[in-house]
Amino acid sequence: MIDNEILKYTIEKMKDQVDKCQCSVSQKRKYELNLDNGEISLLRTTIDNTYLVKVIKDHKKGSISINKTDVQSVDEALESVLDICDNSESDEAYDIAAKQDKKEFTIGDSEPDLDKMYELLNQYVNNIKKQYPTINLMDTAISFTLSTKYLMNTNGVDFKETKGIYDFSSLFAAKVGSKSSSFNYSGYHLRKLENDLLSYGSLKRVLDETIGQIETQGIDGKFKGDVILTPDCVDMFISFYVGCYLTDMPLISNTSLLKDKLDEQVASPILTLHAAPRSERIANGYHITSDGFEAKDMTIIDKGVLKSYLLSQYGANKTGLTRANNSGGGYIIEPGSQSFKDMVKSVKKGVLVNRVSGGNPNNNGDLSLVLKNSYYIEDGEIKFPLNETMIATNLREALSNITEISKETIDFGSHIYPYIKIKDVLVSGK
Repeated sequence: MIDNEILKYTIEKMKDQVDKCQCSVSQKRKYELNLDNGEISLLRTTIDNTYLVKVIKDHKKGSISINKTDVQSVDEALESVLDICDNSESDEAYDIAAKQDKKEFTIGDSEPDLDKMYELLNQYVNNIKKQYPTINLMDTAISFTLSTKYLMNTNGVDFKETKGIYDFSSLFAAKVGSKSSSFNYSGYHLRKLENDLLSYGSLKRVLDETIGQIETQGIDGKFKGDVILTPDCVDMFISFYVGCYLTDMPLISNTSLLKDKLDEQVASPILTLHAAPRSERIANGYHITSDGFEAKDMTIIDKGVLKSYLLSQYGANKTGLTRANNSGGGYIIEPGSQSFKDMVKSVKKGVLVNRVSGGNPNNNGDLSLVLKNSYYIEDGEIKFPLNETMIATNLREALSNITEISKETIDFGSHIYPYIKIKDVLVSGK
C-alpha cells in the first residue's frame, strides 16, 4: 500500500524552489469477476498508482502526473514540472487549497467479500436464465475497488481518503430466432453486498423492457410533445446542463446563459438539485475536491432558483464568484408527487426516453439526440418501442419546461434520480 512519505519528500524539496506546491498520491486496487461466454471467469486483480504534483511560481503554473511513486521517478517529474512552470503563461488566478484541518476519511469496506461477489454473480446468471430466457448477457462484471489517496500542500493541507466500493454493470440484448433488440445496459455502485443483484438500481426494469424491444417501429414526421426521461437518462441531461452553464470554462469565457443568474429562477419551480458527495445516500461519494478542499454537500438549484455555480478555486478567482463546496457529482433530484404511471397517463403525445446517443450540446445548450431503447406514448398509453427517432431541445429550456417529477426515484449509488416530464420537446421520426 502507498503512504504519504513521497508527498512529504516532495513538499520538502519544492518549498524553497517555488511559491506554492500541491501534490497527491493515490492507489486503486481493483478485484473483478466477469462473464466469459456466460461463465464466471477467474478473479482479476489490477493495481494503478498515480502521483500528481502542481507548482506555482511567479504566478506561473506547472503540473504533471505519473504512474510511479519511487524517488527517482518523482525527482524526474519534479524537474519536468519546474520546466513546465517556467515556460507557462502568468495568471494571478492560479492557487492551491488554503490551509485546512488535517483529516482522514473512510467510505465502505477495507477488503472485498470475494465469496459474496462470486455467489451474487452466479445467482444473477442463473436468474437471467430462468426469468429472462431471451436475454443474452454480454459485458457483465462485478468488482470491488479499494482506493487510497493522500493530498498535501505547502499551506499545510494534509488529507487521506480511503474508499472501498462495489460496482456492478451488465450489458445485454434480447434475441428470439434471428431477431434481436439493440444493446441495453444498467449498473450501480454499492458500499455493501447484501441483496440479489437484480434488486438494485434500475436493472430489473431495464431487463423487463429489453425483452419487449425486439420489434420496433418508427413514427412519421415531427411534432412537439412531452418527453419523460427515465432516471437512467436524467444523469446525461444534468451533466450536460452543469457542464454547459455552471462550470469554470463557460463562466470564465462568458458563454454561459446562466451568468449573473444566481438567486434567480432558472428552472421549473418543482426542480431541486443537490450535489451531495458526502451524503450517506450516495454510496460512491468523495471527501476531497479535485483542487484540494474538503468537499461539502450543497444545493445547486432550489425550487428552480439557482443557488450555486460549480466553480473550482481557479474559476472563482477568475470570475470573482464563490468557489463551489464540491466538484460536482453525487447528484440528487428531490422527488415529486406524481407516480410514474400517472405521468404517462397525462401524456397526449410524446416519448419515454431510456437511453440516447449523440454529440455534446453547443455553448447555448442546444442538443439533438437519437433515441435508444425508448417508447412512443399516445393518449396516456405506452404504445411501442421506437426506432429512427430523434429529439431536439435546449437544456435551459428543458429544465424550465419540467412539468412533473415522479415520487419514485432510482438509487444508482453515484446519483439518485426520479422520472422527469418535459413539455414542448421536438420529436422527429423518419
